[in-house]
Amino acid sequence: MTDAPEKWSDLAARAGSAAAMLLIGVWGMWVGGHVFHALVSIICGLMIWELVRMVAPAQPALAMQLGGVSGTALLLAIYLPTGFALPLLLAPALVGFGQLEKHRTIYMSFGVMVLLAGFGMMSVRDDLNLTWLLWLVCVVVATDVIGYFAGRIIGGPKFWPRVSPKKTWSGTGFGWIAAAIVGWIFAVKTGANMELVGISVAISMASQMGDIAESAIKRQMGVKDSSNLIPGHGGVLDRFDGMLGAAVFLLIIGQIVGFPPGLA
Repeated sequence: MTDAPEKWSDLAARAGSAAAMLLIGVWGMWVGGHVFHALVSIICGLMIWELVRMVAPAQPALAMQLGGVSGTALLLAIYLPTGFALPLLLAPALVGFGQLEKHRTIYMSFGVMVLLAGFGMMSVRDDLNLTWLLWLVCVVVATDVIGYFAGRIIGGPKFWPRVSPKKTWSGTGFGWIAAAIVGWIFAVKTGANMELVGISVAISMASQMGDIAESAIKRQMGVKDSSNLIPGHGGVLDRFDGMLGAAVFLLIIGQIVGFPPGLA
């Protein structure tokens, strides 16, 4: 019984921060265009800054530099034809690989993921409109929120206790169910076919993979959070790790399945 208050001790801080992020995020998505591009670029730049601080705490100046370079490269890339954008998206990872003293492969792999995810989100907003960006965000948020509450309430076997001690199989499974419901709702409302339900579950799984990957990095680096920028959530990377996996996965499979299914 003594564990119960502790299980919910961070809920107030998480809720307040989540509300602030929701307002800013919805505003940016609604406005779209240059505003959304700038917002995503800033967020991705902060994630790179946090990543470098984790893998190379002795190089704080490099963290600032790579964060700034990455955000700038992403912002420029979205205004270029895709063929010219791709080198810009990969360049910060290679620059960092050459400058870091250790953990270069971790930085390079995750750094590319961050910039591709940012580019993917901006492309969804620009090319597919607000509806499908909302779908992507709703799938990731539903996976995270329902998984969080299901895991806290139901508990049960841990998913990977050595890396992510709070994540449970119950939370993971209920996250998939929540994503399927989101996919069904959007399919009904938009006229997309029911393949969207399966795609939504796959996006949910990809978001969980992004979460697990970031947890593994933190565990290897011996840190609890990527930073303390967001009360109750840790850092920007902690909050958006699921979106990284989801956005990159959609960027890849969108060319395979013809997205949105039935409307492409």
